[in-house]
This record gives sequence, C-alpha cells and structure tokens, in this order.
Amino acid sequence: MEVTHKIEHWADQHHPIWLDFIRFGLGIFLFVKGLIFISDIGVLERLLIQINMDWSSFWFAHYIAFAHLVGGLLIAMGLVTRTAILFQLPILIGAVLFVRPGIDFGSINTEWWVSVVTLLLLIVSFIFDSGRWSVDQYMRTHRER
Repeated sequence: MEVTHKIEHWADQHHPIWLDFIRFGLGIFLFVKGLIFISDIGVLERLLIQINMDWSSFWFAHYIAFAHLVGGLLIAMGLVTRTAILFQLPILIGAVLFVRPGIDFGSINTEWWVSVVTLLLLIVSFIFDSGRWSVDQYMRTHRER
C-alpha cells in the first residue's frame, strides 16, 4: 500500500500540463468510439462473434459501448478518472489481444495500432491521474468546510 501512495505522490508532483490535454483528447476519442458503437451495435456484435464470443456478444457489445460513452466522458472531464480507466482497461486489453495484427505490423492494420496506443495512453493516464485541469482537482481544492 505504501508503494501505491509513493507512486501517487510522485505523479502528483510531476504532472505536466500537457498530460491534461492528452487525457482530454483520449476521453473525447473514447466517447466518440462509444457513439460509433452505439450507432451500429450489430457490427460490434459480429466482431465479437468472430472471436468466438457468440454466447455473450450481445452483453459484451453493450458493455463496450456504454463503457466507452460514460468512461470517455468521465476521463475527458477528469472526474473519477482512475475508476473510469479501470473499466476501459479490460476492453482495450481484449482489443489488443483479439484484433489480429496479421503477419506484418505495417499501416495495413491500423485498428490494432490504435488499440495499442489507446491502451498505453490509458495506462499513463492511470498512473498520473487526472491532473490540474480536472473536476477531481477542483473538488479537492474547493471543499466545503
């Protein structure tokens, strides 16, 4: 537990402003992906069926779309950022593992690269938390006494 507090304290002391912009962009990106999934949930269900998740593709598709919509919005605002990221991590880990990169790692399979970059940005955002320009920080500094 002490290690977690040390990492959190270090991340709070060394949080550059540009990470807030990355967190905001990441949240907007996930929110838009959620809108895209909601607009045609059948495509996502068929993708899940292709990776042998046919017995639960309906539920997973709705979880993915809802988690991206709500989680993306929370990440962009900087509200309960780490919790929102925890709901995103299994989705992105699954995307990295199950979206097949193919033989070559070129620009042909951009979906896999987008999943990898998004996963890495989620991990960085999880470590550094929400930052100075966030609802979490505002709530910490403006508590009612």
